[in-house]
Amino acid sequence: MQPWLRLVRVGNTSTALAGTIVGGLAARGAGIPLAPSFWTFLVLAAVSTACVTAGGNVVNDVLDRESDRVNHPDRPIVTGAISPGAARFGGAALFVVGTAAMVPVALRAPLVAVLFVAAVAALLGYEFRLKSEGFVGNLLVAFLTGAVFLYGGAAVGNPLVVAPFAVMAFGATLSREVIKDMEDAEGDRDRRTLPRVRGFGVATGVARVAVALAIVLSPVPLVTVLSLSSVAGIMYLALVGAADALFVVSVLWLPQRLHREQTISKGAMTVALLAFLAAAFR
Repeated sequence: MQPWLRLVRVGNTSTALAGTIVGGLAARGAGIPLAPSFWTFLVLAAVSTACVTAGGNVVNDVLDRESDRVNHPDRPIVTGAISPGAARFGGAALFVVGTAAMVPVALRAPLVAVLFVAAVAALLGYEFRLKSEGFVGNLLVAFLTGAVFLYGGAAVGNPLVVAPFAVMAFGATLSREVIKDMEDAEGDRDRRTLPRVRGFGVATGVARVAVALAIVLSPVPLVTVLSLSSVAGIMYLALVGAADALFVVSVLWLPQRLHREQTISKGAMTVALLAFLAAAFR
């Protein structure tokens, strides 16, 4: 893959963009709208999310290039495909573009600015200070993932509708982050991650509790915004049921099969994203 696409982790960045759009559509309901003004503000919000996510990934690779020599030796900065200086410039440019895309949306929906500032502060706080503290960093990353849906909902003026989705995303992401820390434990010698400080047994328990939180909350939209007798409700139930089953599998064999379990967790989050989209057709 082209080194810059790998540096920004185009898969994660695309998921953040899609999550913002899904959050906006789910918050609005009534299917897929055609109004240009709706799409203008929602796409701008999604672009700002994607740019900040990509910028954060660049910062992560710049700061983690030494540990990545053990954990991720194929990353572009480690291999020399992109220099640290070029990466710093690219990351700064992404944050500038993300801020510029956010401003027109914030003028219409001020909560967007609040969420944007909170997310950028959390992201930079994680990268420059709290990442080494392990579990606190996991909580921040989980918060950032959940905030994507609130951000999309805020962009269309109705964030409370997607609050259950945000909390579900928080739980699922927290589990995956802990699993990633277990997988990277050998190279994370300078970080106080949960598996290094408390052991793999405690980390496994936290990952399973976080998944349980997401699963327990998954029926909530059927009570708050969806009807089980509607097409949207049936779509949501089928998709969220599949996502829940995958999440169970993602923690079933921990602490073994760590890379496989993390991959399954990522797939489950993609299925959950489709489930959240079903709420747009209520």
